[in-house]
Amino acid sequence: MPLPPAALPSPLTQVTDERLADAGVELWLKRDDLVHPTVPGNKWRKLAPNLAAAHQAGHSRVLSFGGAYSHHIRALATAAAGSGLASVGVIRGHELADAPRNWSLAGAEAAGMRLAFVTRADYRRLRATLDEPATRRELADRFGPCLVLPEGGSNGLAARGSAAISTELAAQLPGFGETARDVVCCAVGTGGTLAGVAAGAPPGVRVVGVAALAGGEGYLEREIEALHAAGWGRAFPNWRLDHTHHAGGYGRVPVPLAAFADDFARLHGLAVERRYVAKALRWVYATAGTEPLAPGTRVTLVVTGPPDPEPDQGLDPEPAPGSGAD
Repeated sequence: MPLPPAALPSPLTQVTDERLADAGVELWLKRDDLVHPTVPGNKWRKLAPNLAAAHQAGHSRVLSFGGAYSHHIRALATAAAGSGLASVGVIRGHELADAPRNWSLAGAEAAGMRLAFVTRADYRRLRATLDEPATRRELADRFGPCLVLPEGGSNGLAARGSAAISTELAAQLPGFGETARDVVCCAVGTGGTLAGVAAGAPPGVRVVGVAALAGGEGYLEREIEALHAAGWGRAFPNWRLDHTHHAGGYGRVPVPLAAFADDFARLHGLAVERRYVAKALRWVYATAGTEPLAPGTRVTLVVTGPPDPEPDQGLDPEPAPGSGAD
């Protein structure tokens, strides 16, 4: 069945909260979780240009990588099927092959995706050598000719698709970027969304990414620099990463983070996704009124996706940087 069109631009809503008001900080939410009913949020922006490229190149199949609860894998399965393409998901953890499917993997299979489970060591090897001809031949020999997308779908095309977030904000927020008061914040798994937001932002806007995985210092910065080189052939100086609000690492939702998310939902009527969005939102509240978000700041948080159907079941930790956050 063809995919319904995306609802763009995504809505922008203001959050009124006494804690932020007391700190002199204004909070807006860029509701990318509402972009598409089945391929929500940053996944639509990242996948749409890649699927168009697959058709243009004559591919009939797309392949990518992810963990057991990967947002990207689920979104790719649905988007590929709706675009008339077959899909393959290479899944970290060969022990999952004979286990009952969790809701995430079951959804990907229901959309028509072929799941291929590999050992964690093999997953890291494939991911680390993805651009090497030998690895591409290995994947083609096993799965047939296909467009190969990296983990999380973050490549130059995906980053350029995400740059539209900043373009939309420029039309939605009066004076966006005209002074130094504007900050855009988003959670970071593989860096594609942040790379696009930073590249598309007008002068004067600062962009902050909150890493959702532990141990990514240096690694994630290099990944984002590489995405800028791939998508624009240049560097951008307007962004930085925070590595202190990962809440223990990818897939971790400790009690304090869950309590924060529950409190936000109670106060503002919006349940937030916990493995990514809640971490970035918590950074906003933790730094409001301090140097990153000084009094007078207008911060826009990109809500990159909706809550999981089973928000506390998405634990698939992998401590090494680049091991599965998307």
